[in-house]
Parts: sequence; C-alpha cells; structure tokens
Amino acid sequence: MGHKPVFGLVLAGGKSRRMGHDKALLDHDGQLQLDFVVGLLGASVDRVFVSTRADQSDDEARQRYEKIVDRYDDLGPVAGILSALDEHPAVDWLVVACDLPNVDKQTLETLLQQRGGEQPFTAYKSSYDGLPEPLCAIYHRGCGAIVRQFVDDGINCPRKILIRSETRLLEQHDGTSLDNVNTPDDLQNSRLQAT
Repeated sequence: MGHKPVFGLVLAGGKSRRMGHDKALLDHDGQLQLDFVVGLLGASVDRVFVSTRADQSDDEARQRYEKIVDRYDDLGPVAGILSALDEHPAVDWLVVACDLPNVDKQTLETLLQQRGGEQPFTAYKSSYDGLPEPLCAIYHRGCGAIVRQFVDDGINCPRKILIRSETRLLEQHDGTSLDNVNTPDDLQNSRLQAT
C-alpha cells in the first residue's frame, strides 16, 4: 500500500471576539502561536496550509505560509475545513486550531498513527466531557460531502458533525493537550502571552 498524503490545516481565520485580539499572534515561548502550530504540523505531514479569511490573508504573520482562504462566510471553523476539503479532496487533512498552546508532537503523531480508514473522521475524546475534539482531528479523504450535507442542513458546528457521524475516537495521552485559549482569563492561565 502506497503512502497516503496527509496535509495539515491550521485554523487561523477566526475573529477572536472573546479574546479581543488575534489569537494566532499570541506569544508562545518567544514565537507566534501560529508559527508554533505550523512548525509542529510541518514535522508530521506532507504540506501545511493556514486557513484564513480573505481580509487576513495578506497580514505579515499569515503571508509567510501557503494559505487556503475561506470560501464561505459566517460558518466559523467549518468554513476553513470545508474550504480545504474543496481545494484538496483526495488527501487526509490533519486539522488543528491555532489556539491550542499545549498541543504537542505526540498528540499529532498518535492521531496520524491511529487514524482509521473506514470512518470519515478520527478525533480525540474531550478529557472534560468525552465528546469528540473536532479542532485537532483528521478529516479523511472523501468526507467533504458529509460535511457539506451537515452545513446544508444548517449544522455548522464541527463537534456536532463529528458526534452525528461515524468518528473513530481516541484517548488523549495528556488531558490538557487540547485545552484552548479563547478569553483573557484563559490566556492568563496558559503559557501564552499577548504580544
């Protein structure tokens, strides 16, 4: 069996309303959080793209990377995921949100090693509620039609899509590896700093 390509997608197109400033630009031990996540993904996959809104695509931090510009408006993270599935439908996508300060190589490698071929999605169980973590997950080739059907039916929450689909669920090796940073309080309790 030949190598099945896996591309990485860093979701960095959010509006960061609750945080008050761009989460991709937070400082992670001396580098931008966006650079940290892109570097981590780049060590594990064939190509890495940054998902961005059209109005962000030329900013200094994002312009250094290959980008997939959202083709859909007001769908939240699923806009970036669906845009990537549209652009490269014949690969598996390892999708990672840019606001995960604790994500590590082992978390990504386990997802890649344990990904199933039968199910359209492979994700970790949340360490808090046992539900799928859709923003550090593998979206397998061919799952675009499934995601699109949910969106057409008015469901654009990635977690709900994975809950209502055949999703291979894995246990996290570290219960905090997928904790995200959404608010100033989250930031204060994380390793990140405002720049």
